[in-house]
Amino acid sequence: MTIAITGATGQLGRLVIAALKTRSPAAQTIALARSPEKAADLGVETRAFDYSKPDAQTAALAGVDTLLLISSSEIGQRAAQHRHVIAAAKAAGVSRLVYTSLLRADSSPLSLAEEHRDTEQAIKASGLDFTILRNGWYSENYTGSVGPAVAAGAFIGSAGNGRIASAARKDYAEAAAIVLTSAGHSGRVYELAGDAAYTLTELAAEISRQTGKAIPYKNLPEADYAAALVGAGLPEFFARAIASWDVAAAQGALFDEGRALSTLLGHPTTPIAASVKQALGA
Repeated sequence: MTIAITGATGQLGRLVIAALKTRSPAAQTIALARSPEKAADLGVETRAFDYSKPDAQTAALAGVDTLLLISSSEIGQRAAQHRHVIAAAKAAGVSRLVYTSLLRADSSPLSLAEEHRDTEQAIKASGLDFTILRNGWYSENYTGSVGPAVAAGAFIGSAGNGRIASAARKDYAEAAAIVLTSAGHSGRVYELAGDAAYTLTELAAEISRQTGKAIPYKNLPEADYAAALVGAGLPEFFARAIASWDVAAAQGALFDEGRALSTLLGHPTTPIAASVKQALGA
């Protein structure tokens, strides 16, 4: 069986390939990347693959049995890009497609959900054997702000008391590797999230505990949070999106207690305290 991974040089893609190496021979894994030279350190076969260049995708997928379609990072273009990849996979004779979607994509209020819903529909209509991994929030989405929060003396956001069931990116990568290399996942849609949910107030308390400094959580109105992110250097469109996702979190969009991820892994997901520790040590 030959497994190919799109977005192989991205943060998730690299972790999936590392997990695959412990489960299947490296020779069976193909890293698909826009810039193959950036995948040279992965230790597997690499092929050029660009989400925005559909004419070359079918050839790049030649000989691939199973494809992991890691969702494109280009918000607003992803639905079309994904549809091109699905069509190329079918044309190349790929027998199975696994897709990284969004937690409860069919009902999520997150602005990200629409393109995932579109992609899921295209996959189901393609006739390909499929598995959909509806990934919840990565803990790194929040722990990436640990350093700035310590420097500023506060953790800011707009999530209110919303509970966030995040897991470490490596947990989702391991789950993808398990699904790619084992049977029994045909036609399945997995809602994946961390075992233990937390509020941003509790996250700030954990940062305080580990640093020995008082780092409170300050809940801001959506517009004020977006403005703060712009002030920190983020593009306005992205800052506004992040703030809207926090507001959705306040409404429960990032909460799940099904424990499907840890069931799939066969062990608990990474606690947020461990992710905070890693962020502080980075």
